[in-house]
Amino acid sequence: MTRTMRKFILNLMKKHNVMRFATIRRDGYPQVTTVAYANDGLALYFACDRTSQKVRNLERSKKVSLTIDRDCPDWNKIKGLSMAARAQVLTKPAEVRRGLRLLARKFPGMAEMSAEDLAATAIVKVKPKVISVIDYAKGFGHTELVKA
Repeated sequence: MTRTMRKFILNLMKKHNVMRFATIRRDGYPQVTTVAYANDGLALYFACDRTSQKVRNLERSKKVSLTIDRDCPDWNKIKGLSMAARAQVLTKPAEVRRGLRLLARKFPGMAEMSAEDLAATAIVKVKPKVISVIDYAKGFGHTELVKA
């Protein structure tokens, strides 16, 4: 991945707050949900209920897909990211604290969560493997595939 491409990707991640996150359900169908995220470089972090369908799905398969973009009425200005990635629910206390710090920096309300709420929360780390960079400013349907 070139420096310019990495900068473009990180800039898009910085400008956005939510991603659509897809896991595979027990019945084989994909499940897509919207989650708020924070990132550290290309690694993405989000919080969810420890008993959620997402967490159960991740117990079966760490393979996920996600998109980061926003609604844009002018097709010529569409920019976004689509990723194939691996995700894991963090279990080591230091990693969980790091994920929480990153999320709280971006979403200050996270710092005000009660101990009870935190105990019921899972922190998930997502590491992209392949990133499809979408930039219609370079032409309708323009995408570039890069390895993370």
